[in-house]
Amino acid sequence: MPKQPAMPIIGTLIKSAIELKNMMPVEKQKPSAITQQKKVLKKLIRKAQLTAFGEHYDFAGALKQDDLLSAFKQSVPIHDYNKMHNDWWYRTLTGEAYVSWPGRVKYFALSSGTSEATSKYIPVTPEMLRAIKRTSIRTLVASARYDIPTDFFKRGILMLGGSTHLQFNGTYYEGDLSGITTGNIPFWFQHFYKPGKRISRERNWETKIEEIVRKAPEWDIGAIVGVPAWFQILLAKIIERYNLNNIHEMWPNLSVFTHGGVSFAPYAKSFEKLLGKPMIYIETYLASEGYIAYQDDPESDSMALVLDNGLFFEFVPFNDKNFDNEGNIQTNATAYTIDEVEEGREYALLISSVAGAWRYLIGDVVKFTNLSKAQIHIVGRTKHYLSVCGEHLSQENMNRAIEMLEHDYNISVPEFTVAGLPHDNMFQHKWWLGTNDSIDPEIAAKAIDNNLKQLNDDYRVERIAAIRKVEVEVLPLNVFYDYMASKGKIGAQVKFPRVMKKHLPDWLEFLNSLKK
Repeated sequence: MPKQPAMPIIGTLIKSAIELKNMMPVEKQKPSAITQQKKVLKKLIRKAQLTAFGEHYDFAGALKQDDLLSAFKQSVPIHDYNKMHNDWWYRTLTGEAYVSWPGRVKYFALSSGTSEATSKYIPVTPEMLRAIKRTSIRTLVASARYDIPTDFFKRGILMLGGSTHLQFNGTYYEGDLSGITTGNIPFWFQHFYKPGKRISRERNWETKIEEIVRKAPEWDIGAIVGVPAWFQILLAKIIERYNLNNIHEMWPNLSVFTHGGVSFAPYAKSFEKLLGKPMIYIETYLASEGYIAYQDDPESDSMALVLDNGLFFEFVPFNDKNFDNEGNIQTNATAYTIDEVEEGREYALLISSVAGAWRYLIGDVVKFTNLSKAQIHIVGRTKHYLSVCGEHLSQENMNRAIEMLEHDYNISVPEFTVAGLPHDNMFQHKWWLGTNDSIDPEIAAKAIDNNLKQLNDDYRVERIAAIRKVEVEVLPLNVFYDYMASKGKIGAQVKFPRVMKKHLPDWLEFLNSLKK
């Protein structure tokens, strides 16, 4: 009797296990969001009380208080990356143990976000890796709620991430979080995982893409996982290499795209041009600091916060009282817990985690869409909003304005950036649109301007008072990717900044170099 391949067997078992779990009756009601969060916080503080951080802020004393949460918030200040690194994390890079979390940190995730000049070193602990695995399994279980083909769990999953061949620096390994987590995937998942161990170790991003393109015909891919921009490039290369009309001619069983990192909306139109049939899109929120949220409801495009798995959340209203014009948090900023937030308001996210982050500002701005389900949207970054004169344009505003432009003129604009510039003693907004479609810059400028007037009352007012001009420059899409490559920022975790601030001179210099 011939031996049945392992992958179909395992796939069938996973599918059956997930379906069984979803059919099982719920025995007891889940604790409230704040109850789950207080339990997480207590575990974190108890675990870290003997670290240098825990001793400095008297975690042992806080544990004796009737109101642990209040004691914690009163004693521990809010940290951004610079404060957390300069006061504490730098010590872990030398191999010192028990700094802000028990043990010695073996891995550091390199995170440059979208526009930082130098990389951030984010600690990755064994507890954090276990938490990410647990949430990843939950995401897999939640996928059974979607209208996914029955044989989906027997297909390959192509994950476009950083190299698993991490850089060793004497006391620790460094790399993309995706490379660190992929190097620690469970043995049973390796049957599904593509591009496989050898290609995953490749450090050169362009070489990795080329290798995936070469191997693509050998795989039966059911799902793709990664950042939209880079998958768009990869799929387009496969289609071009093999003279296909769409990617489904190569992978007819491709049905799911699990994406995260950036809003998918600007990429939707151009991405769908690469497809032969509709796909299911599942959004995740996996940051360098932890697996924060995932989409678990087919009826909603929001993500549910992970409230009971190694992360304690606080929410700082994203307004002028708590943040300056550059997006830096004020020392006296007010932070709320999950039971104190309101739907529809924008909050900067603070986390305390099993990786030794404490009241840490990760830089993302979220908005609650459903409090009862703790569901959120990511609406932008604290430093990626535009307010040169009080217009308070969020990344959500910008994404929506571009989405409306795409719809009205039947074009695709996967990349864009905007800057606030002086103009006749007042101000102007200069937009650069990355598209391979044709549109008149003046028409685009008028459309974006009108869209933003509809979306944002502050913008409409300042457009009369202080913003004297809106200008658009249309660029080929590859210009955006070439700029990132010129800065050595190419890969799975790299996103183009939607707002140009401190890197504007570099961007303008790069554009001028193309004209010579």
